[in-house]
Amino acid sequence: MTRFAALFLALSLSTHAATQADVIVYGATPGGFCAAIAAAREGASVVLLEPTAHVGGVNTGGLCFSDSNQTVRSTVLGLFEEWHARVEKDYQQRGVKLPYQVSVKDHTHWTYEPHVAAKITKEMLDEAGVKVLTKRVLKQAAKDGTRITQITTSEGDFAAKVFIDGTYEGDLMAAAGVSWTIGREGRKEFGESLAGKQYPKGKMAISGLDADGKPLPLITTTDAGPDEDGDKNVMVYSFRLCVTKDAANRVPFPKPANYDPARFEVVRRYFAQEKRPHILWDLYPLPGNKFDANNGIGKQFSMGLVGACNGWSEADEAGRAKIWEAHKQYTLEFYQFLTTDPAVPENLRQQMAELGLCRDEFPEYGHWSPQLYVREGRRMIGEYVVSQKDIMDEPKKDDAIVVSSFPIDSHDCQRVGTGEFVVNEGTIMPVRIPGRRHGYAYHIPYRAITPKAAECDNLLVPVALSCTHVGISSIRVEPTWMILGQSAGIAAALSAKQNLAVQKLPYSALRERLLAQKQVLDLPVLADLPPEPKGAVSIDPKTLPGIVLDDTQAELKGEWSHSSGFKPHIGTGYLHDDKRADGQSIATFRFKAPQAGKYDLRMAYSAHETRATKVPVTIENGDRKTDLKVDQTQPLPAGEAFRSIGVVELDGASETKITVSNTGTDGFVILDALQLIPAKD
Repeated sequence: MTRFAALFLALSLSTHAATQADVIVYGATPGGFCAAIAAAREGASVVLLEPTAHVGGVNTGGLCFSDSNQTVRSTVLGLFEEWHARVEKDYQQRGVKLPYQVSVKDHTHWTYEPHVAAKITKEMLDEAGVKVLTKRVLKQAAKDGTRITQITTSEGDFAAKVFIDGTYEGDLMAAAGVSWTIGREGRKEFGESLAGKQYPKGKMAISGLDADGKPLPLITTTDAGPDEDGDKNVMVYSFRLCVTKDAANRVPFPKPANYDPARFEVVRRYFAQEKRPHILWDLYPLPGNKFDANNGIGKQFSMGLVGACNGWSEADEAGRAKIWEAHKQYTLEFYQFLTTDPAVPENLRQQMAELGLCRDEFPEYGHWSPQLYVREGRRMIGEYVVSQKDIMDEPKKDDAIVVSSFPIDSHDCQRVGTGEFVVNEGTIMPVRIPGRRHGYAYHIPYRAITPKAAECDNLLVPVALSCTHVGISSIRVEPTWMILGQSAGIAAALSAKQNLAVQKLPYSALRERLLAQKQVLDLPVLADLPPEPKGAVSIDPKTLPGIVLDDTQAELKGEWSHSSGFKPHIGTGYLHDDKRADGQSIATFRFKAPQAGKYDLRMAYSAHETRATKVPVTIENGDRKTDLKVDQTQPLPAGEAFRSIGVVELDGASETKITVSNTGTDGFVILDALQLIPAKD
């Protein structure tokens, strides 16, 4: 046998040995499994490969409180809506009432338990006829020119007409030689004001250095770099843990392998100076008396191990296992610290100690989530790069495959510590349409999931798609990724059937099938958007009884910032003092009561744990003077826009002056509105 004949025989055997399909999806994330289902529903034979033993990514791995609550829900349908509706139906059939009613019309929250999400995911994959194979770690991708011919995994070879990279990290894309980037762009690169360094949380007046002048543990750098510049940092990863206080279902947190209290010295210093200490994990209510524990985007310290996720996407299987374990151990150590260290206020220690893992979740993994929350990985440099301007200024695209509207929202990327301060850098607080809870509605074009034609013409990348860091900060949520995956699956099936390069697929044919699979592709008109949730809309002060004093009527001294992020509020928004507590922010209202008598004085504000507990309010009328202190962390009565803060007597003839200030306060002072109503006997 000649050398060439032997080579031909080897190639023939290799091809023969490979598992064949019209479409192969690598990565069973929500974007990946939706891609597989959508392609199969278009008549393609589909194999879904997953490198781990876990199918469903974070949707079945602990993220149980869907980010759809901040999305223009009427435009995010397709497989996203179908998957969640089936979850709801599962609960309804068992007579289980969800903590929040699932409803597209009402824009309320989708909530579910991990094991229910996993059940529905498996049912939909089975019904579509998708062949699911786990523990298939990608080793290499073979190409013939610009086409991937087959991929080699740890458990076999797989060949297809079209491939889809459904991973969070962009593994198949990278193996196929497609251009990619990672980290953050500078502001000039794409003209993005939200690029570069971001410091919304403010500096903590604590030292980030030890006695020798070296950075404390959990400090990632002493110099963040120039504000305008980008870097290779990605936003923090964490686990989304399913936890409970229910003794019948509660499993104690495991003890960390090597707990060192000194690791949390910077958190200890934070608690020593924090006037309003609070739980550092975000806890969202779930069915079954459970909570979804999440990294708190507004908190300085939380479940995310800042800086430790860098290098995850580029690492091999062993490298990722090491990073995964480091995140687990940090979470366990942090829990140990929060429940045992005397630096943590006793009431917080007790609240955290009530939490445990859930006995009926992830039993095969010791009740711990197998999925690390990869918020950002590699990003393809494809035919089109989605950036800030596409979200906020130029939303319409002629080849739209998704209408997205989650706010631009990045978690921390690094933690800077000097001898004078500690500050978390990288968070982009949710950027929403002014006056509404929604993010900007914009199209994601088909070109953003296709590689450059000269690099690869039979690959689609719906998760690690072509966008900037600012872009992925909006795109990165599972509802958007699920519909992007659905779009990619439909496009892959059509391209495979017609033997077309994915870049050559006519958009008209793709659009027809997207709509047939119940997607929405037209941008909503702001005026036509569904109303804000009941009780969460701005209130016209003219519609309210009694004397109403809106913040717009106040005489202001010192610094006040305007906001409308929290609702309900009176009028067009409210003011706050940026937590300065310097006694310089003063607001004065002047008026005359229509008649003498006692009045119930009420205050409107958005209650929150970061608010001040002793806001000074002084009422002067004639020779009477009354001083009150208002705790703005206290919730308002259900269905009410105001809370009573005291009863005052007014003579009706003299001018009344009410003063609100930030003297000696311990949190944000909110100035929204005051209301005076004749007091009942």
